[in-house]
Amino acid sequence: MPADHDEQARVEAACAELAAAGQPVTFAEVAVRARISRTTLYRRADLRAVIEEHRARGRDATTLTGLTIQIDQLRRSLEAVAAKVRRHEETLRRLERSHRRPG
Repeated sequence: MPADHDEQARVEAACAELAAAGQPVTFAEVAVRARISRTTLYRRADLRAVIEEHRARGRDATTLTGLTIQIDQLRRSLEAVAAKVRRHEETLRRLERSHRRPG
């Protein structure tokens, strides 16, 4: 988990740097600045959602289309977090079961 948090923090920082400099937030540029492969950025829903959120901020979020995109991105981010929580809960259940067994 610390590695995931570190990667997410680096992606957040890269996006913020680009936005502050008035540069477009692209997967290629975020990958270079965050020292993470573009493939990882695309495959990991949590990292992709961070980039898409920053990209959406650059667009006009007051339009119905902009709000729809943001809602969809938030929904996908929430689904990714929920899946991760389910995996962690299952791991905890397995650990608790193995810990209860004598021997």
